[in-house]
Amino acid sequence: MMDGISAFDAEVGRLAARQIASAEALVIGAGAGMGVDSGLPDFRGQQGFWRAYPAYQKLGLSFSSLANPQWFWTDPELAWGFYGHRLELYRRTVPHEGFALLLKWARRMQRGAIVFTSNVDGQFQRAGFDPAQVVEAHGAIDFLQCTRSCGVGIFPADGVHVDVDEETFRARPPLPACPSCGELARPNILMFGDGEWDSERTELQHAELTRFLGAVEAGKVAVVECGAGSAIPTVRRFCERVAASTGARLIRVNPREPEVPAGGIGVPSGARAALAVIDGLLEGALHPPAETR
Repeated sequence: MMDGISAFDAEVGRLAARQIASAEALVIGAGAGMGVDSGLPDFRGQQGFWRAYPAYQKLGLSFSSLANPQWFWTDPELAWGFYGHRLELYRRTVPHEGFALLLKWARRMQRGAIVFTSNVDGQFQRAGFDPAQVVEAHGAIDFLQCTRSCGVGIFPADGVHVDVDEETFRARPPLPACPSCGELARPNILMFGDGEWDSERTELQHAELTRFLGAVEAGKVAVVECGAGSAIPTVRRFCERVAASTGARLIRVNPREPEVPAGGIGVPSGARAALAVIDGLLEGALHPPAETR
């Protein structure tokens, strides 16, 4: 075994390394699976969610039913119990080594790199990526908005701490408040059935993404996707579109769903293990022994 990639699959790693070595620009896609190696919970399926939050199983509440803005109106302690716990969890989580490898690759790129993620955890920024390089398709837990839409816009959650009962996962007052009008605040995250999400920050990120993609040269792009499943296919579809439009071979790292469109490279592994193997092979592709040059 090679750190999670079998010797039989070593050629897959070499193909991925060659694609990255020949690129001048890097597009990184990341779904929830990217954070699993950092110790973040895997919400795949009801049981995965309830293992992380057993109190909600007793109430019959799933991830999709909790990730709904209605709770900020009907039961704000429940709403902020869920999001407050995640806020503190993400703040104290150290990004795994795979993030540093992606950052190293990004810094080598002549025309730069950009990240497109459905994750709201801020892990790429915590790993050292410039916030201007990151597109957070579903918003970010490190930013808040007013539930009353008072006009304050989006504001950072710096200094906001939520006291959560670890048994019930309910928040204890005082709850986060809008700095302008004093009403209840909520995360600037796109939830299910969410018609109140303030998308301005993400729209600006998308504008930067459009500019970036418009400046890259076809055939000179590497698209690396990590931990993006098909249940919520936002990232998978984005990476497939970019690969198709730029002539890149999509590199899809996913232990459960590595299937790729024709011409793609599927790596059936977790992100940290796969990126480490590809990085080792990439060094060889960038700096081959003298006798092979």
